[in-house]
Amino acid sequence: MNLSGKTAIVTGGTKGIGKAIAESLARAEANVVVSARTSGDVQLAIAQLTRIAPGRVAGFPCDVRSHEQVRSLFQNTIDTFQNVDILVNNAGIGIFASVEDMSPEEFRAVIETNLVSVYYCCHEAIPLMKRRGGGYIFNISSLAGANAHPRMAAYNASKFGLNGFSEALMQEVRHDGIKVSYIMPGSVNTEFGGDEPSDAKSWQLQPEDVAHVVMDLLNYPERTLPSRVEIRPTKPPKK
Repeated sequence: MNLSGKTAIVTGGTKGIGKAIAESLARAEANVVVSARTSGDVQLAIAQLTRIAPGRVAGFPCDVRSHEQVRSLFQNTIDTFQNVDILVNNAGIGIFASVEDMSPEEFRAVIETNLVSVYYCCHEAIPLMKRRGGGYIFNISSLAGANAHPRMAAYNASKFGLNGFSEALMQEVRHDGIKVSYIMPGSVNTEFGGDEPSDAKSWQLQPEDVAHVVMDLLNYPERTLPSRVEIRPTKPPKK
């Protein structure tokens, strides 16, 4: 796909995987819009991305758990770049505790951020993409969407749900020229879940590895749709 003149929205686009994807899209000459809950993070990301793509970067604070804020994100994008061609649903949180210990508020926060927000964003994006004659939706899932673990019930539920949502959505919009792929990384060396990137975890995937998958998928032939992609470290520590 020639990305010149195309517009991409990357939720959770100021750090980690989202930032790496936003940078790759910007280098490929797309217009890029990033969002995050914190205005300071958004402004910093805009400054960094503008060095790569002057005049082709925007960002807006958005809590993706709020449909109202998601609607504003899309309206601001249309006001700035006039269209939406690519949506990367990357915003996500991980709260890891037993079902007994996790509060209802924490459980709801994980489900709403990792799953409900994806519905909100797709709901807004699809009519805009249909108007453009097609588009591409990427949902950043996890290997935890296929492998359950203790103390991860909320996260597992959100990602299992995201995978099912993505499969159904793919079948709904494929004849409208809209592709849907969900990417399931294993361990990634980011600050996700309270961790910090470190050299000690160099065996893990890097955010750029996931971005590479997104860019590869954008360049697949029109007739081809890799709808589910699993990506994992080559050599994790032996158990």
